[in-house]
Amino acid sequence: MSTARSGRRAAPARLNWRIRLRRDRSLLLMTVPAVVLLLVFNYAPLFGLMTAFQDYDPLVGVWHSDWVGLDQFRQLFGDPLFWESMKNTLYLSFVQLILFFPVPIALALLLNSVLSERTRNVIQSVLYLPHFFSWVLAITVFQQMLGGAGVLNQLLRTHGAGTWDVMTDPHTFALLVTSQAVWKEAGWGIIVFLAALSAINNELYEAAAADGAGRLRRMWHVTLPGLRGVIVLLLVLRLGNALSVGFEQFLIQRVAVGHDASDVLDTFSFYYGIATGNYSYGAAAGLFKSVVSLLLIWGANRLAHAFGEDGLYRR
Repeated sequence: MSTARSGRRAAPARLNWRIRLRRDRSLLLMTVPAVVLLLVFNYAPLFGLMTAFQDYDPLVGVWHSDWVGLDQFRQLFGDPLFWESMKNTLYLSFVQLILFFPVPIALALLLNSVLSERTRNVIQSVLYLPHFFSWVLAITVFQQMLGGAGVLNQLLRTHGAGTWDVMTDPHTFALLVTSQAVWKEAGWGIIVFLAALSAINNELYEAAAADGAGRLRRMWHVTLPGLRGVIVLLLVLRLGNALSVGFEQFLIQRVAVGHDASDVLDTFSFYYGIATGNYSYGAAAGLFKSVVSLLLIWGANRLAHAFGEDGLYRR
């Protein structure tokens, strides 16, 4: 018995919080600016949600505006323009989930198969670059390529074919904005997947190759299972952010394709809330979007747990 007790590993003693504070004070000081920015730009604005239950008047302020309860939400749910925006948001989010989400995974797998480190670095830099462009510049590039006077129509005119202004066609707007998002953000999205690929044990590839597995079978049985946790985590976050398909991108192109095709919840809140001075109405639309997003991310996380994945947190 004494031998068994002596063979046990002693549990590490927990340090006093004062000792830990003194030990980690440098790291804590480094986090202060990020915490302050988070509080100022993410948590302080939550106070403005009160206006969704008021007939807010900026001249008298939040404390003196009339309280109307759920009247703004009753008006919101009875507005056909709101439901049109909701339908556009869900449709565009679904298209981007199907067409955009797999692209960073495929790019990460292709980059991981490039043997030359120099070539891989050059390709990564080219793919990352559009992320740093503003949406104004990104849409301008597409306008020069696909607009009425763009390269595509000039080529069609040269060959005597009819012109097609993709930038003003509401029927292809979903594919257009998804293509813009892929070009601008897919390269940046591969960073997490490349980090996950670097964490996969190379001995697994060697063992699979020794068993006669080719490149495709190694990818299917080693690479993709190694990425599964990251894929599920990002998919949960993507579903939770499904109602935020983009504000600036749609705001810039709204006039060209019309509000029927381009209005989403974010632009609805702006045009029918802030732009008209009806701040409470816009706040109600924003609060509805936030609540639905919270439910989506909660449901997606529960689904991830049902399939045996960690999701955002472990049970």
